[in-house]
Amino acid sequence: MTIMFVNLRRIGYLFAFMLSAAALGLTANFARLFLPHIDRDFTVFALIPPSVTIFAFLWIMQFSQPIVEVTIHFLLSILWLIMGAWSADTIGFVQCYTFQGQLTTARGSISAQSYCYQMKAIEALSWTLFVLFIIFFIILITLASRAVVYGRYYAWREHVSQLGWFGELPGYPTEAIYPRAPMYGYGQPYPMMGGYHVQQMPGHSVVVQPGINGGQPMVTHVPA
Repeated sequence: MTIMFVNLRRIGYLFAFMLSAAALGLTANFARLFLPHIDRDFTVFALIPPSVTIFAFLWIMQFSQPIVEVTIHFLLSILWLIMGAWSADTIGFVQCYTFQGQLTTARGSISAQSYCYQMKAIEALSWTLFVLFIIFFIILITLASRAVVYGRYYAWREHVSQLGWFGELPGYPTEAIYPRAPMYGYGQPYPMMGGYHVQQMPGHSVVVQPGINGGQPMVTHVPA
């Protein structure tokens, strides 16, 4: 039930991770060229959003809760918003192909046109990542709220992988299988708080298929 969400989450985070790595490469190059005396404020700040983003991804991909990820997405979106606005203010609305000559750096000079293209790239990456984190923020709030409505009252503090995608119930399908008693009968699930429980017949395997539109699951006993 959560497999699609987990896969989409990984794809989205991997895409954002790659964009952050590209932004970090560009800003690190600026730090090498301009620090410590030229355009110091922007150059130092430009290293913060991609570095924090990469560190945050390395942490939340191991373990996280929806309440933690929502907070991280909100903070990262603010960082990238500032980065995008500052980049736009620095380079302005100019056409890079019109730039001529060299720009002085701490270690010599760089083509003014090359500097302009790199700044434009940083600006584009910043706005893209800002939009991505806003999308992540909205999706997580929506899915966690739906999980609470479906009866997972601690969904905000469970592992984020327990969330179900749109049209899916939260939680893994295997959570519905527990050998418990009493039962309504073999092969018939009985409702309990948070899901259904099925008693496994001796020498059989249990196959559980999700019910239609969130209805009672279909249980089949297959000889092992």
